[in-house]
Amino acid sequence: MRFTGINHLALATGDMDATIRYWRDLLGLRLVAGLGHPGYRHYFFELTAQDMIAFFEWPGVAPGPDKDHGAPVRGPFTFDHISFGLADEDELWTLRDRLEAAGFWVSEVVDHGFIHSLYSFDPNNIAVEFSVPVPGVDLRARPVMADSEPTALARQGAEPVPGAWPAVARPTPKAERRTYPGEGLRLVGKEPVPPADHNDDHNGNDDDAPRKSGGLRHV
Repeated sequence: MRFTGINHLALATGDMDATIRYWRDLLGLRLVAGLGHPGYRHYFFELTAQDMIAFFEWPGVAPGPDKDHGAPVRGPFTFDHISFGLADEDELWTLRDRLEAAGFWVSEVVDHGFIHSLYSFDPNNIAVEFSVPVPGVDLRARPVMADSEPTALARQGAEPVPGAWPAVARPTPKAERRTYPGEGLRLVGKEPVPPADHNDDHNGNDDDAPRKSGGLRHV
């Protein structure tokens, strides 16, 4: 697989304007796309030429619970925090000053050996980290496993292990490849109308499109 980065990380907010004020006007990320109708918004902010961060706005969404970055939890849980890379040390300290001037809690700069980081929270109480690489330390070029008790699979090393998963028995032929209409078609001047022989859930999604649950999807 040839990944190009994170196309977009989708988070949620109950206050899109507060989110715009933080991510666009404080952090400097361009608001490059927006979708929506009453009861739903989906906005995209540009991080790099390849990467974006996106927010859904739904009525009734409240800021996340108080939890420090990396603090252990129990029960259902999937997302801890996200770290954004900055160009250099000057950018890190400039951002720290801006966050502090804007009234946001921000940590001291922490030396992690391979990165220098500071920690804060956005208006939705999403835990964010901002990091710059330490010169001369490149974990991608020279992976390091410093876990005192690494798992069995971690001991196999950094590279993907061939044969760990079943091989594809039948690749999908080009003639059978099909895309389903999504809300984002409106960004290019098209309506997400499904084919005539399929039912639509009235949200730009095909009833026959695969999904994990039966709930409506706004994607």
